[in-house]
Amino acid sequence: MKNLRIIIITGRSGSGKSTAISAFEDAFFYCVDNMPVALLPRFLELFVDSAYETAGLAFVMDLREKGFLSRYASIFESLKAQGYNFEILFLEADEEILLQRYSQTRRHHPLSSNKNLLPESIRVENEQLKGLRAMADRIIDTSSYNVHELKSIILDIAQKNRKLVSMRINIMSFGFKYGIPRYADLIIDVRFLANPYFVPEMKALNGKTKRVKNYILSNSETIIFLQKYLDLLDYLIPLYEKEGKAYLTIAAGCTGGQHRSVTIAQSIFEHINKPEKQIKITHRDIDRHKERLKIKAVKIED
Repeated sequence: MKNLRIIIITGRSGSGKSTAISAFEDAFFYCVDNMPVALLPRFLELFVDSAYETAGLAFVMDLREKGFLSRYASIFESLKAQGYNFEILFLEADEEILLQRYSQTRRHHPLSSNKNLLPESIRVENEQLKGLRAMADRIIDTSSYNVHELKSIILDIAQKNRKLVSMRINIMSFGFKYGIPRYADLIIDVRFLANPYFVPEMKALNGKTKRVKNYILSNSETIIFLQKYLDLLDYLIPLYEKEGKAYLTIAAGCTGGQHRSVTIAQSIFEHINKPEKQIKITHRDIDRHKERLKIKAVKIED
């Protein structure tokens, strides 16, 4: 377990450490923000003895801890001597950029006080961190990066020497009459397609049955729509993966969520489903019509 990757995220306040640790968390690292450096040896000792499976450990340590500057050097050296495999990732940014970021977020600098204005606090911190910066295995200047660009860079670091974890994709069918799924990223309305509900012999069936599928998928409008929409998904999904998105929910909706949306969701699932993909499909409202029939039956009996 001592070969487990350990990342110490540190650097200047406002340089993107929160973004960095969230990226490591998305890469299945066990993460702790504002970890007291004095507790690190004991934490690692307990973690090594546990059976917890993870891609690695990531800790944010910085000047928010009052004793950090006086303790980090000896503790880091001691852990290296014990054979722990850890890297120091130092984030920084230009003073002007840090001033802009603090102005936008309206947060307090950890060294700010009644005596120190923000520019002075930034310069004092920069001076105090010179020794730690010299120890760093990797230095990243985040001045020109937005949140998404920085996250992409950190994910590349997190996934070094290990198989890329693919984005998890959920395909969902639903009925608009029961509400739009709250967490859907992409919603396609398929109520323009011919509706099997109005064909008496198919009204009680659902979009999984062969008869309903043939009815919907043989329609010329459905054929053209699926070709265009699946082409769009083939283009978008790799871009979402590149951006570092952990989950993607694609929802197809019709009126009741029983016929058209189910068939289209199944078609999307079959097109995207590959051995290297983490993908599942759910039909949220496929049995709602049965619930309505039960309610009606109870009312009649009453």
